[in-house]
Amino acid sequence: MAVLGAPVSHSLSPVLHTAAYAALGLTWWRYEAIECDEAGLPGLLDRCGPDWAGLSLTMPLKRAVLPLLDRIEPLVTEVGGANTVVFAAAQRLGYNTDAPGMVRALAEHGVEAGQGGPAGPALILGAGATACAALAALRDLGERSVTVAVREPARAGDLLAAADRLGLAVTVRPLDFPALTEARLVISTVPAGAADLAARIITQLVPVPRLVFDVVYHPWPTALAAAARRAGATVVGGFDLLLHQAALQVELMTGRPAPVGEMRQAGLAELTRRAGRPAE
Repeated sequence: MAVLGAPVSHSLSPVLHTAAYAALGLTWWRYEAIECDEAGLPGLLDRCGPDWAGLSLTMPLKRAVLPLLDRIEPLVTEVGGANTVVFAAAQRLGYNTDAPGMVRALAEHGVEAGQGGPAGPALILGAGATACAALAALRDLGERSVTVAVREPARAGDLLAAADRLGLAVTVRPLDFPALTEARLVISTVPAGAADLAARIITQLVPVPRLVFDVVYHPWPTALAAAARRAGATVVGGFDLLLHQAALQVELMTGRPAPVGEMRQAGLAELTRRAGRPAE
C-alpha cells in the first residue's frame, strides 16, 4: 500500500496507516510514499499485483486516475475525483474519502446535519479537487447554495460542473472583503500562503465566521488559522481531515473499523517531531 503524488515526501499518510495496521495486528502490511505524477500513474497501477490492497492519491492524481479505474462509487462521479483506489476481484475500485472525512472532522466541532439547520452561509476558498470534495461535504450537511472565492474565476469550470452534479447553487467571486463578511463557515482548500489575504481580512470582520476549516496541516498554524483563532472563530485544521479520510481508507482496504485513536496519537506525535526539527 502507498500514497502517490507529486510532491509526496512530506505526506503524513504513511504514519497514520502504519499506526492503524499495527493496532489492527496487520504487522505484515506495509505503506509507503511513492513519488508519482500523471504520466507515471498508468504504469504504477499496472505494477500493483495481488499483494496490494489499495492506494491513496493526492495531487495531482485525483482526477487523472478516473479513466484508469474499473468501477467508481457515485460520490466520485459527483465530485469528479478519487483519492482512494481499492484492489478487489482483479478490479480497481475508486472512492472519495475526502468529503466524508470533512463531514466527520466538522462533526467533531459541532457542525452536523440536522443540528440546527445548515452550517452556512458557507464560503470555500479555492476551486481544485479538495474544493469539490468540500462542496459534497456541505451538501451532506444541508447546504443548498455555496459561495466560492478564487483568484481566477475563469478557472472554476471543474468546480461548477461538480456543483451541478451535486445539486448545489454556486456563486463564484473573487477573494474580497464582502465574500468573507457574509460567511459563517469558511473552508480553505488552498495551499499554505495562498489564503494570507483572507487572514488579513478576517481580523477586520464583525462578526467573524463561526468556524474556519483550513485543510493545510503542516506548517501549522497557517496565517489564516492563527488570525481566525485570534478573532474568536472555532478553527479546524487539516490534520483532522487527513485523519478521518485516512481512517475511511483503512476501513476500505482492510474491511475492519479503523483505530482512530491510535492513528491520531501517531500523527500528532509526528507533527510535533517535525515542528521541532531544524529547518533544512
